[in-house]
Amino acid sequence: MKTMGKDTIAGAPPRRAGSANPLGSNSEIGRKLKQYYDELVSDDVPDRFAQLLSQLENSEPAQKKD
Repeated sequence: MKTMGKDTIAGAPPRRAGSANPLGSNSEIGRKLKQYYDELVSDDVPDRFAQLLSQLENSEPAQKKD
C-alpha cells in the first residue's frame, strides 16, 4: 500500500525543488487572482468611506502607545 506524505495531494504530480512554476497547472488561476488583487488594491477609497474612517478615528479616545 502506498502511503501519502503531508505534502502529497492525490492525483497531483510531485513537486520539484527549484521548479520554474511552483503552481503547476494552477498557474493560470494564480495569475488571474494576482491580477484581480492588484486591480482591487489600486482602486481609490470612496469619499464616503474615507469620511467614515476619519469620524471613527476622531471619536476614539487617544490611546497610550506601549
